[in-house]
Formats: sequence, structure tokens, C-alpha cells
Amino acid sequence: MAMQLIIRRPDDWHLHFRDGAMMERVVPFTARQFERAIVMPNLVPPVTSIHAAREYRKRIMAAVPDGMSFTPLMTAYLTDNISADEVETGHRDGVWTAAKLYPAGATTNSDSAVTDVANLHGVLDRMEAIGMPLCVHGEVTGSDVDVFDREARFIDEILLPLIAIFPDLKVVFEHITTKDAVDFVLSAPANVAATITPQHLMLNRNALFEGGLRPHAYCLPVVKRERHRLAVRAAATSGDPKFFLGTDSAPHPRHAKESACGCAGIFNAPHALECYAQVFEEEGVLDRLEGFASEHGPAFYGLPLNEGTVTLEKVDNVIPDMIENGDDPLVPFRAGQTIPWKFVG
Repeated sequence: MAMQLIIRRPDDWHLHFRDGAMMERVVPFTARQFERAIVMPNLVPPVTSIHAAREYRKRIMAAVPDGMSFTPLMTAYLTDNISADEVETGHRDGVWTAAKLYPAGATTNSDSAVTDVANLHGVLDRMEAIGMPLCVHGEVTGSDVDVFDREARFIDEILLPLIAIFPDLKVVFEHITTKDAVDFVLSAPANVAATITPQHLMLNRNALFEGGLRPHAYCLPVVKRERHRLAVRAAATSGDPKFFLGTDSAPHPRHAKESACGCAGIFNAPHALECYAQVFEEEGVLDRLEGFASEHGPAFYGLPLNEGTVTLEKVDNVIPDMIENGDDPLVPFRAGQTIPWKFVG
């Protein structure tokens, strides 16, 4: 009998479902492995109102297969002129778990986002007072800044001043990719944490150019040098509760990835937990996976731990080249490769 790993049912603290037909396709992959997920609000139009968040949550729940237990945790898309009262009311009424800061132009569907963090000070002051977490896409967007340096520059120019002004604001530095980010989170107070994706644990920037241009290794923030990957990997597997699971699964159809101007995003939802298990096993700390996947996130967000469990089996698991849907297939993370773990329920 194959070796099995049983852990408390995990959560995904950073996820993109998109909307419409794409959302209906991808929700079951996440609901299969995770009990809850922080759902990103960068739709078209973005989720900037309580009404929009409620309606989006209804559409997600309608896409959850019968018999699966899953709760989407909604986020507010912050803009330069969003109302502090709207943000507070949505959080108080249980509609919004957190609010999302995108620098304008930083990633997919972020053109309507924040042009200057100073414009948010009233909202952030209110969020600090009510204990509402701020999820941050941590990159500057100036064309004069090298794409591989944008996370480090964001720390110096935005995050450090921000936590100096709002020292008690709960901040989740999302999908960290650099040693700079790891060092920042470790040196920050307990109200600052970070999510880490499977792709940033497994890939360095060579993956973008392995045998040619590889659009399915392209995400934002982009994967970085090997020394950064190793630093992020060490943080994820350290057992430190400041670091927890956030897949940043971001589906695009194959034709949108493999185009003259390919979209950023890696679709890892079908096998995310197995990929994390591979990393933790390779580091010799498989016993720490449960904390990273199932405990650190709820503790930071002040939510109860999940009651159920999931089981992974140690067997060769061949990831399909594509997930078919007529003329519009999706290419999953690690497509065509064999990983050593399989989710069995």
C-alpha cells in the first residue's frame, strides 16, 4: 500500500477564479482540495461594492459541485476613491474578509486600481481600527524599474512607509518572490504575514527561457533568481506562522497564454497541494506542511481551523498536458510532468 499523508483540510489564501464560463470551469478544482479561499476581486468590472461582492459570491457558490464543502472569502478591490464607510460596512456584515491593494497596472485587470497609496490613507486608517486585513500585490509599476526589481523597490518605497504610518494594520504581502520580501516579513511585527505560491517555490527565472520562451511559466510577480527561490522556499518550510499557503492560481485559456502578448498567470489549482507536498518532502519537513497549509492562515485571519482532513498518497502522478474544453483548453502548472504525490480525497 502506498504511503499516505493525512492533514487538516487546508485553505487557499490567494486565488483567482475569474468569472463566467471560466469561473464555472475552475471552481471545482479548488473546492476539491480546499475548504476556503480568499478570492481576488480583479474582474471586469472590479468588485468595488458590497452588492458586487455578494453577487460574485453567489455565482461562485453556484459553481461548487454538489457534495463539496467550500466557502469563498471575498475581497474588496481598492481604488483611489473607494469609500471607507463601504469598506467597513462590507467587513462588518461579513461580505468582505479583506481588501486588496493593487498598484494600478501591476497585473491582470488592475488598471482601475490605486495610483497613489496616499489616496487610501482614510480607508487604511479605518481598516486598522476594525482589524480588517489588507492584501497587497507588492510591486511598483514604473517603466523605469526593472521587472525583476519591482518587489524589492515596493518594500522600500511603499510597504516600509505604510507600516510606519499604520503600525497595527494587518498586512498580507502576497505571493512573495524574493529574499528581500522574506527578510521584510521576518523583521516586521506580528501583524505582517505573507503568502507563497507553488510556482515560486519550484521555479526560478530560467524556467521562462528553458529551450525557448515558456509562456506557461509567466506570472506576476515574475519568478526570480535562484537565490530568491531558495530564500522563499526556506521561509515556506520553516514552520514560521508568518508564512502560509496562497496558490495565486490564475487561469487563462491556452490561446491567451500562447500569443504575441501572452497573459500573466499560472493555473495550479488542479494539483496545488501535491506540489506543496513535493517541496516540503524534498526539504525533509513534510511534518510542517499542515501548519503552512491549514493552520497559519486561519490564525492570522482570526478564523477557526477546519474540522475535516484531506489525504495525499505517495504515488507517481502524471499531470495532463491540457485540461480540455473544446477549442479552449487550459494548461495546468507542471503540465506533462510527473510529481510524487496525488490527492485522493
